[in-house]
Amino acid sequence: MTGLIVQEWIEPSGGAEQVLDAFRVALPDSRFYALWSDDPDRFAASEVDESWMARTPLRRHKAIGLPLMPVTWRMSGVRERPDWVLNSSYVFAHHSDFGTRSGGVPKFSYIHTPARYLWEPDLDGRGRGKGLAAARGVLKAIDKSAAARAGDLAANSEFVRRRIVRSWERDACVIYPPVQSRVIINGGRWQDRLTFSEEEILSSLPERGFLLAASRLVPYKRHSAVIRMGEALDIPVVVAGSGPEREKLEALASTVSVPVRLLGHISDALMRALFQRALAFVFPPVEDFGILPVEAMAAGCPVIVNREGGASESVLDGVTGFHVDPHDLQEVAAAMTRVDQLAPDVMQARAELFDVDRFVGQVQAWVLGGIALSGQRSAGGMDRPKMAASA
Repeated sequence: MTGLIVQEWIEPSGGAEQVLDAFRVALPDSRFYALWSDDPDRFAASEVDESWMARTPLRRHKAIGLPLMPVTWRMSGVRERPDWVLNSSYVFAHHSDFGTRSGGVPKFSYIHTPARYLWEPDLDGRGRGKGLAAARGVLKAIDKSAAARAGDLAANSEFVRRRIVRSWERDACVIYPPVQSRVIINGGRWQDRLTFSEEEILSSLPERGFLLAASRLVPYKRHSAVIRMGEALDIPVVVAGSGPEREKLEALASTVSVPVRLLGHISDALMRALFQRALAFVFPPVEDFGILPVEAMAAGCPVIVNREGGASESVLDGVTGFHVDPHDLQEVAAAMTRVDQLAPDVMQARAELFDVDRFVGQVQAWVLGGIALSGQRSAGGMDRPKMAASA
């Protein structure tokens, strides 16, 4: 039985790509479809089909291409009709058809989030552009209609499940994303795995520790808030990641009274070594889930997260980290006075609950179980019971 795994687009790194890799482990007899792929080395070219947008400049300008994506998904096709379809959706991938609308092809949609551009523009400034604002009402109606045909839904957190209910008036089971927890835990001292140049970077950082932030440098990730926290607490700051906000963050770093290092894109090994050197990993965005906080716990690093959002579901307040209002520096300061009381082995035990093996097993139960029940329904069997999944 050959299935089709669908994703918005494929990038060299990111949380959605970690999910995509784990889908492949769970469902090895599958092909892939994306609007475009910017990572030709991830899968063989013969395994990935792309849309017409891949041959246009729109692949470099997602915001401009956004209004065209719903119709593109509805009109897209593949060489052979799949036996089942699994969408990995954070914009419009759940709109895909691929033979599911005519019946007989079971459809599943793993929802990272209903598109924040449409449904939560206050959380994601990328949705505030004038062009998108004018089209938002129409796109929301189209999106809600498509969600009604998106098959069985799974959300990547309870936070996202509630957003699905609010936005689409549908419910979903929860399957938390996969994290390489056991790999990080079993890696020992990650400093010993660095290249010479990476060792030089690590040795150049403040010996007394630092606040660590990481992820793509875009405004809603709130890296500037971490820099201001560092200044208020008189603690150096290290930021890992690349993105369009780097120049702005460099300008801010030049004005504050504590050392700030922006490292750009770094290897997994260096990221894990940074976790093991940091005083705390600070994650201020209102995030859908947040894989990095779990990775930090796996490395034994205390985590400070926004009490709003999916990261508060993985981080246990007062046990493996702290939930705070990132705007309340007194809360942050109080948390920092207690981070050395947290036990690394407790953090690692919590992180292990989110390991890839757990995700693979839950996806197999969800998809393969759903396919089997779909066959029973076709043969006049019982309706499928609602499945619940958790870490």
